[in-house]
Amino acid sequence: MIFESTESYISTDELSMAVDASVRLERPLLIKGEPGTGKTMLAIEVAKSLGMPLLEWHIKSTTKAVNGLYEYDAVSRLRDSQLGDDRVNDIANYIKKGKLWEAFESEERVVLLIDEIDKADIEFPNDLLQEIDRMEFFVYELGKTIKAKHRPIVIITSNNEKELPDAFLRRCFFHFINFPDRETMQQIVDVHFPAVKQDMVKEAMEIFFDVRKVPGLKKKPSTSELIDWLKLLMADDIPDEILTNRDASKAIPPLYGALVKNEQDVHLLERLAFMNRRDSRG
Repeated sequence: MIFESTESYISTDELSMAVDASVRLERPLLIKGEPGTGKTMLAIEVAKSLGMPLLEWHIKSTTKAVNGLYEYDAVSRLRDSQLGDDRVNDIANYIKKGKLWEAFESEERVVLLIDEIDKADIEFPNDLLQEIDRMEFFVYELGKTIKAKHRPIVIITSNNEKELPDAFLRRCFFHFINFPDRETMQQIVDVHFPAVKQDMVKEAMEIFFDVRKVPGLKKKPSTSELIDWLKLLMADDIPDEILTNRDASKAIPPLYGALVKNEQDVHLLERLAFMNRRDSRG
């Protein structure tokens, strides 16, 4: 395998095989999964594991594909020409290289992360097809073609907020990161907190998975939120009994703000707690 679990990241066999297949096929690795399941962290750990530089291109709703190639600052050039600046004689002074350009001209092979591609316009993925396929693009202002010295390992993440075009999907190797089961989650917790008390972890995991099973929850707590929650519970001023002696009739866990992130879900858990108390009295 090219990539396996590291000291700070737990990779399943299927995920390691997906990374391996993507590199061997020289196709981008498209990673989907719930927010907080380690999609972005995967690229960071792959780069670290393989000893390669990491270039991160974080996509926003306003991002265009051309931003990954380069941007020509015509406004600055016009301003400088009005001021008589000699820099205007070389248009290259007004070309800002994008992440793809940086990856292509790197003297060593890099890992290129295109993070949350589904945030951009629906045409964004298709607009990148040719450049990622051919590993080159043309800079009209300079009249030259930029070709990749080394094919980067491209890892693309998506939170599944919108469908990606079929033409784009055909060019990727796809992997969906399933939410970790209890055994894998235990391994993840052990990586982050090797000295944590296992009794507390067991209780915390029970509560965590119980909350995730609540029907109608708008946002289920993720792996990263479990880690944050455990970090709080391990703080010096938090007694161990906060979990072990908690009232079982209460649906709201202690320090729930680390797990539950919107008022609708808080109200839902409060209603469940009320019904549990009413049923226990009856």
